[in-house]
Amino acid sequence: MIKNSGARSVLDRLYQAGSARCLFPRKPDAALNAVILNTSGGLTGGDKLRVSATAGQNSTLTLTTQACERAYKAQPDQQAQVCNTLHVENGARLNWMPQETILFEGSALHRRLRINMHGTARLLMVEPLVFGRAAMGEHLNNCQFRDRIEILRDGQHAYIDAVHLAGNVSAQLALSNVAGGAGAMASVVLVDPFAETHLDAARALLPDTAGASLLAKDMLVLRLLAPDSYALRKALIPVLRLLNTSEIPRCWMI
Repeated sequence: MIKNSGARSVLDRLYQAGSARCLFPRKPDAALNAVILNTSGGLTGGDKLRVSATAGQNSTLTLTTQACERAYKAQPDQQAQVCNTLHVENGARLNWMPQETILFEGSALHRRLRINMHGTARLLMVEPLVFGRAAMGEHLNNCQFRDRIEILRDGQHAYIDAVHLAGNVSAQLALSNVAGGAGAMASVVLVDPFAETHLDAARALLPDTAGASLLAKDMLVLRLLAPDSYALRKALIPVLRLLNTSEIPRCWMI
């Protein structure tokens, strides 16, 4: 948990165990940056990873990851589970900006992100996903992926996004009514009183395989498809710079 300490956001409480660790690089501004790392080097069947974080009242917290998360081949009837729960208190700003999750052949990943917002809390969320490494010629002929993102505002659901892919994922993504052959995708959500003012500028930055819409005047939602992780990141970085209140984490740079 972090709190506001006058001119700066500071760490209030920290608990870490297992392969999950958190680093706090120094920044010249008042926000707090936290970098999450998985010291095991990836996820496979039976692994469970959980992150819970709270941005206290009037604080600003940016959460990112040291590297891309990798979901490796799992044994039959086993899954890797990732459960992230975030709380953004009244007047706080939370930037959830993990780097890409890469699915490998034979992987089985069940993931859930739940964000609880209160009062005038603000949020920038990005979740990038890569379906195998295009440069290595990888295809996902046998893969399982379940993902659910929930954003609640004062206890009421404001946004739900669920994805379920199983079997020959590459063949499913090749369908024109699914992903048109894309090898990477990302979801972006901005909850901010000025979200509406960013709509036109965000659309101008997006490639033809992406779109942006307003779910409410203060909630901007974007979906991006790209042929590979490099193209996805090239498209994402200008958008994240536009929507963020400060420079994006250095680990995001190409």
